[in-house]
Amino acid sequence: MALVVRELGMMSTTILCAVLVLILGYSKVCPLVECRRLGQDEASSQDKHEQWMSVHGRSYIDDVEKEKRSNIFADNAAYVEKFNSQENRSFTLKTNSYADLTDNEFMNAHTGGKYRRSNRSSSSQFDSSFISDSITNVPSSIDWRQKGAVSPVREQLQCGSCWAFASAEAVESLTKIRTGKAYILSVQQLLDCATQNPNSRGCGGGNPEDAFDYLISNGGITTESNYPYKAKDGSCDRKRASQIAARISDYKYVPENNENALLKAVAKQPVTAFVNSEGKEFRLYSSGVFTGSCGTTLDHVVLIVGYGQVEDGTKYWVIKNSWGEQWGEKGYMRIQRNSGPAQGKCGIAMSASYPIA
Repeated sequence: MALVVRELGMMSTTILCAVLVLILGYSKVCPLVECRRLGQDEASSQDKHEQWMSVHGRSYIDDVEKEKRSNIFADNAAYVEKFNSQENRSFTLKTNSYADLTDNEFMNAHTGGKYRRSNRSSSSQFDSSFISDSITNVPSSIDWRQKGAVSPVREQLQCGSCWAFASAEAVESLTKIRTGKAYILSVQQLLDCATQNPNSRGCGGGNPEDAFDYLISNGGITTESNYPYKAKDGSCDRKRASQIAARISDYKYVPENNENALLKAVAKQPVTAFVNSEGKEFRLYSSGVFTGSCGTTLDHVVLIVGYGQVEDGTKYWVIKNSWGEQWGEKGYMRIQRNSGPAQGKCGIAMSASYPIA
């Protein structure tokens, strides 16, 4: 028997099981082989988690927490592997730095959009010039990154500050387009100081309109180097906040549920937009045009920095996120444009706005 096993050592587990069944019987052999295979799979999953921890600099408070995170990582990794193995996908997933979190954990710590529906059509901020469906006078594609009007991708960390990032970055882009001056502006200033509306509460979430209202009343915004990001709430440092680097005079809403209007706005400058970001597919997005599952419950704010079309005719928006460069396409996502519903993919056309110099 020992000789038989040695000679079969290089054969696959499946063939070995079949041979030994003939000798010893199914009930004695295959449970052992299956047990061994499950053990190997478990070890492989743990190895992958260890490698992932090394890449992303992750450590845990104790072994109990590590085991919990390892199990969550294994579930997410299996989802990614199964998703990517399916043919005819327009986008892929990856085990990025958020792969050891559950969907709920991620949403609670890394989003922060507080959508506040208002009667925008009667607001002085409503831009009626975009109501027409005609898009004949706009370029077929645009990428503000290629024009040097988009600052580097940053990461909000465990703070619901997406709204502040998108707002500051919209002002950065506007300032670059209008004056040629490139700034990295202070997100922390918005977290600490743009609290005049109960809907905006620092890391507890907010919206771009409140950020823009604050910048108008304050006379502008200072730089990141002068008022650095801490990923936590603090008291407004009025002295630093008064050292102005960039100003806006007003802001406008894009007509809601109208992707043609949004297209015309983005053709002029990057635009802030609420989206629905819940679910594994959005969180673990890697590359390609996102056509995955999402709803229209708005929970996250991004900056739309362009639009275009791939070879198969699929149209897309380019969104800049605040989840770091390891997420998506170096911090960006191409998300399907003109997907059918008026709200747009993931509700991207439901609530968009932009600052005016």
